Amino acid sequence: MMANETILELTNLVKKFGNVVAVNNLSIPYIKRGEFVTFLGPSGCGKTTLLRMIGGFYYPSAGDIIMHGERINDIPPEKRKTSMVFQNYALFPHMNVFDNIAYGLRVKKLSRKEIEKKVLNVLSVVQLEGLGDRKPTQLSGGQQQRVALARCIVIEPQIILLDEPLSNLDANLRVMMREEIRKIQQSLDLTTIFVTHDQEEAMSMADRIVVMNQGKIEQIGTPIEIYEKPASLFVAGFIGHINLVKGKIKSRQNETLTIATDLGEFINMNEDLKGFKAGDTATIVIRPEASSLEKAPSKGKGNSFQGRIRSFTYIGYIARYYVEVSGRELPFIIDISNPGGRGILKKGEQVTITLPLKFHCIKT
Repeated sequence: MMANETILELTNLVKKFGNVVAVNNLSIPYIKRGEFVTFLGPSGCGKTTLLRMIGGFYYPSAGDIIMHGERINDIPPEKRKTSMVFQNYALFPHMNVFDNIAYGLRVKKLSRKEIEKKVLNVLSVVQLEGLGDRKPTQLSGGQQQRVALARCIVIEPQIILLDEPLSNLDANLRVMMREEIRKIQQSLDLTTIFVTHDQEEAMSMADRIVVMNQGKIEQIGTPIEIYEKPASLFVAGFIGHINLVKGKIKSRQNETLTIATDLGEFINMNEDLKGFKAGDTATIVIRPEASSLEKAPSKGKGNSFQGRIRSFTYIGYIARYYVEVSGRELPFIIDISNPGGRGILKKGEQVTITLPLKFHCIKT
């Protein structure tokens, strides 16, 4: 198989449960071999339904699932070249680790010698050597998760499907296991589709993120694209903290926009915003770490406005300030790194916020 080979295409997929449309005319043009793709969105957005359609546990109401050029809509799960890790791992409690992992191989009627070779090899891959005789109840949550992953990997599927497999783990173990999963995925060049509602999880693991909302795709892109260039207000608000400022394009000269807002006029020299013209309404999108914050307000400084610190949160590596700005219902959020070295500003202090000369805008 070629490295850039398209393994999966989803075209105009619809899934209805009675009158409820869970997935609404959704298309993903390609998922490449070896890619790690994450379906990200709030509860009820359709991401797990979409994953289960790919795995064959739900059949589409309309549209096509194409794998290696073949329409697989009606093929049952056991005959698809996919394998799924469920949220609760779905391990057989009466079987030991070895037999849990070997189950799919026995269904395929492989020889005893071949099964033993494959299981021992995958136990090594997931770092569970020597634990083959243990029952699932004798394992930690992280070890159970690795057994579920090993059972998935051992049958050598072309696509691994992971349905929020880290949601039952504590915070520290989640971080460790997402690193482990990514390492295993990359070392074996596994095509992987991962479902989560956790933005940090998606950002840290995925090659591409599919952001979903109400059964539809809001945006497909790399973590950097999703974070820095959100395509909609939903994506901007769902991924991390955000400041939104509504405005109107006052003028455009070459790549320079002048945007009029209730906070004043701002210059934007972002050459990526080619579709904007004078008169367009736009929402400025500013991440908390992208602006600067100064004590003792200065007058006449470009791209700046004034406010008063309402509150702050000290997180160690950053101080997060919530700045009250006249005319805004919501505070402006500013993250300042290395707060210990810079000094902590106090509640009630007057400050100046300065926006960068290049920032993202969304047509609204």
